[in-house]
Amino acid sequence: MERTINLENNRDLQILVGKYDQNLKLIEKELDITIVQHHLGLKVSGQRRQVDKACELFDYLKGLIDAGSDIKTRDVIYALKLAQPDEGVDFKRLSKEKIDVSVKGMLVTPKTKGQIEYVEAIKHHDIVFGIGPAGTGKTYLAMAMAVNALKKGLVRRIILTRPAIEAGENLGYIPGDMVEKVLPYLRPLYDALYDMIEGEKVEALTEQGIIEVAPLAFMRGRTLNDAFVVLDEAQNSTPFQMKMFLTRLGFDSKTVITGDITQSDLPKGTQNGLTDAERVLKEISGIQFVHLTGEDVVRHELVQRIIEAYEHDSKV
Repeated sequence: MERTINLENNRDLQILVGKYDQNLKLIEKELDITIVQHHLGLKVSGQRRQVDKACELFDYLKGLIDAGSDIKTRDVIYALKLAQPDEGVDFKRLSKEKIDVSVKGMLVTPKTKGQIEYVEAIKHHDIVFGIGPAGTGKTYLAMAMAVNALKKGLVRRIILTRPAIEAGENLGYIPGDMVEKVLPYLRPLYDALYDMIEGEKVEALTEQGIIEVAPLAFMRGRTLNDAFVVLDEAQNSTPFQMKMFLTRLGFDSKTVITGDITQSDLPKGTQNGLTDAERVLKEISGIQFVHLTGEDVVRHELVQRIIEAYEHDSKV
């Protein structure tokens, strides 16, 4: 069977095929098909089922290009992995999961089955716990959903918070006023924000109180209405702090709590609020717990191997 993929211009074609045609070579190898470039775009030939799958993949990638995104080889790898029969995800569903997060039209897309389940949980539940190792996108996707909700007018503000504790250090050991003391702990949240929104816009929204980034301790005594609230590094909260935070939820608000239970910086022997919350709340309707694993890591491939090595070592 043979089908033609039409492309509007040469620029789109070059983005799609990748440097030195590496994207095409990867798709040919994984799907066992032949792809030839010609003046209309791409000509795909092979078994009907595989050719159809390739065309669906190209439609998905063209959608990313049309939205202003670049196509990296890793995007192709993750898409092909998701489309495997045992994953139960097709390219049409993957196309629907794109998250528009910036005024420049930047798209954030879940790249694994676990990430898709996580994004779906955030869409349909008011409180979601994203639990998993570093690199699984739990904080970044939560931030993307928050920015998207603000853009759509679903919430009036974004509140980002995390415990001000890191590797046993104390705020009192850091010089400066309170803002200068807490900034290092909140920097990862700012980094994600600046990825999605222009710096000047972030500063303007912060001054207007539409975006707020603050330590977890600052949440006490508040009621958070019409807000998308993200608690990051929740494994560093105590059960008391977690209860305090969860009871801040107001009307028309959504809360996402992220953390990695294997990397708590609380004193040894201290129970963390993330583990305790799952024990206490796992049966409550309306609260969703999503567990991400090493399979959901989307950083450098070595990160996934490191996580798997530590998981194996902990079981020995």
